[in-house]
Amino acid sequence: MTAAEILDGFPKLSALVVGDICLDRWCRYDPALAEPSRETGIPRIAVVATRVTPGAAGTVANNLAALKVGRIGMLGAIGGDGFGFELLRELEAIHVSAEYVVRSPAVPTFTYTKLINTITDEEDQPRVDFINPLPIPPDVEHSLAQHLREAADHYDAILVSDQAETTQGGTITAQLRGILAELALQHPKKIVWVDSRVRSELFRNVIVKPNREEAEAASLRALGRVDYPALRRHMRAKLLLVTHGPLGALLVHERGEEWAKTQPVEKPVDICGAGDSFSAGAACALAITGSPREAARFGNLVASITIMKKGTGTASPEEVLAADRGWPE
Repeated sequence: MTAAEILDGFPKLSALVVGDICLDRWCRYDPALAEPSRETGIPRIAVVATRVTPGAAGTVANNLAALKVGRIGMLGAIGGDGFGFELLRELEAIHVSAEYVVRSPAVPTFTYTKLINTITDEEDQPRVDFINPLPIPPDVEHSLAQHLREAADHYDAILVSDQAETTQGGTITAQLRGILAELALQHPKKIVWVDSRVRSELFRNVIVKPNREEAEAASLRALGRVDYPALRRHMRAKLLLVTHGPLGALLVHERGEEWAKTQPVEKPVDICGAGDSFSAGAACALAITGSPREAARFGNLVASITIMKKGTGTASPEEVLAADRGWPE
């Protein structure tokens, strides 16, 4: 199928994003205003403007919205704090349903604060992250589990964003991984797509998309060696897609391995969020085409656009069609 034919199917699709929802705060500061604090004498970082966007699982939702997917839902946990309020407002602005978002005062909203120099337009200060190193409270986990079972029937694709790098505190607990494995078996035609930073090998029966470093680390943890076909069998994964940046994606399935090459991009502006944009495009393309190779090609195409934008960029259908004209089949 052509990119145009794939995009024509997106408005008919529904996608549920499950996982670690984050608020990205892009704070621009003026170095000229860094006068010392009267109380401590430490120079301040003088923020003069702030922009917020959904991040982590929210970045996946952003990309789905930009690609004009018909109906998008979010399932995850956020705090009863101001960051949580801002996050819900931003999700509403891109028409993402927060019906299955659990809000609890016991869970801080996962937040990245990025400090950008107004003179250089570069992020040159340590990031300030609000994270949760503690286990998700049992009542929150129970609500998430109930929501996941309830929501599964109402969406064509489930995209899982397991972004937390702490051993505890992430939304995707062992219980939710078990439910995802069950749902994938109960609904074999449904796309259940997982992107996990440090736990890929713990998922079962689903489609798993790590990058090369994540896949190698998962294989070493699970098998003691780097062996992608054995890792896929260990996970009982329907498909393992290992993204390799400018080289494209390696597809590992029961018939063997094959490459979905990408068009190299000279001097990418910002690769942050490239994996999320790939997942959004490829998972939905797979739901339409049923072809892993066509899906990976489409995901590569979307990512090639977003890496040319600052921050966690998105790609519109018009941009995808324009970029597709210069790509080999």
